Amino acid sequence: MKQSLHPLLRPRALIRQLALAALVLHTALPAAAAEPAPIRIGMIDGLSGPFANAGEAVVRNISYAIDQVNARGGVKLPDGRHRLQLSTFDNKLGVEDSLVQLRQLTDQRIPFVIEGNSSAVAAALIDAVNKHNQREPGNRVLFLNYSAVDPTLTNEKCSFWHFRFDASADMRMQALTEAIKADRTTHRVYLIGQDYSFGRQVAKAAREQITSKRADIAIVGDELHPIGKIKDFAPYIAKMKSAGADAVITGNWGNDLTLLVKAAKDAGFNAKFYTFYANSLGAPAAIGEAGVGTVRAVAEWHPNAGTGAADSASDVFYQNYRQRYPQPKDDYLYLRQQVMIDMLAAAIEKAGSTEARAVAYALEGAHYQSAFHDATMRAADHQLIQPLYLMLMQRAASGGIRFDNEGSGYGFRTERFIPAEQTVLPTTCKMQRPSR
Repeated sequence: MKQSLHPLLRPRALIRQLALAALVLHTALPAAAAEPAPIRIGMIDGLSGPFANAGEAVVRNISYAIDQVNARGGVKLPDGRHRLQLSTFDNKLGVEDSLVQLRQLTDQRIPFVIEGNSSAVAAALIDAVNKHNQREPGNRVLFLNYSAVDPTLTNEKCSFWHFRFDASADMRMQALTEAIKADRTTHRVYLIGQDYSFGRQVAKAAREQITSKRADIAIVGDELHPIGKIKDFAPYIAKMKSAGADAVITGNWGNDLTLLVKAAKDAGFNAKFYTFYANSLGAPAAIGEAGVGTVRAVAEWHPNAGTGAADSASDVFYQNYRQRYPQPKDDYLYLRQQVMIDMLAAAIEKAGSTEARAVAYALEGAHYQSAFHDATMRAADHQLIQPLYLMLMQRAASGGIRFDNEGSGYGFRTERFIPAEQTVLPTTCKMQRPSR
């Protein structure tokens, strides 16, 4: 008698059973396996050429902030939680290259563009974003600015589609001049800067603010020099000494700052230096001993801003970053970029959408609060209002600071804390808003 095959061993029966099993599995796990599409953020900045290290530092900071949002589950929207994703576009710090990269970004329908290492680029992007959003209302983008500090960007050139998360040049100058105002040993100030739009703006703000706050202070020098071309600042220091300056205000950055301070040290010129960027990438190591006790900088936060206690939220924040990026060359943390990403994520959730207009309205007036920092996005001009710190350069070995910068042996301690409400300046912005 011929033995019949088990039903599952018959070819047709086997095919039917496998098909049924696949259908059951597909029904049991419908869309759970499909992760919602990421929310993309496009960064346009210099990632090649002589300033590539500055762009790379931004990438580290933004990536770190994004990873923290994603570790919390991402951004909640009606269709589920979405991860944030960074896409980078190299503009070589050029305006024309930036506009080309913006077109690539919008072609990919990325809703958010971030930039900051050039105010000239930021101004061009504001114009381009305005035109793009008017031309393509179904593919609008929002521009978030993390470092471009030209005051015009939130005054004459203010735009509904642009938000700045750094203090403007005038706000930084306000912090510096308030310290000078309070220092009764300062009587003669020398202004020096790079000869381009930013350097001229810094000089203008310094002159106006000092004149209004301390009529007894004499401005004994006010000059601009070619940007990035001076190899020896000794002649400039000689003029400062001859003028009897006891304080110097400068917006210089890069070699133009470090060579200036070193020339002062070599000439025995002991004036106080009030700077915007002495704590910037590579500067503390390059300035070295010449800056100890004389060089000041201003920023929204610095690694030694905390109390030093084991549970200090500021210290923990910084130490967690250093665990992620342990190499000394990677040690440059911008708090404002963390604030920017957190505020963007919260605004997207509030809007329930990534659509630029909805997110912009959600950002207006938004408040940020952490255990050691608070900030508010002013609706009138889209300028973030936050505290500032005036810092004095010190040796790490002196015991006055806990953390040095980039393994240099030099860092900064807080000399003056400026609450957010004291950084506020009026705006001339006349915002044109689209209808809701």
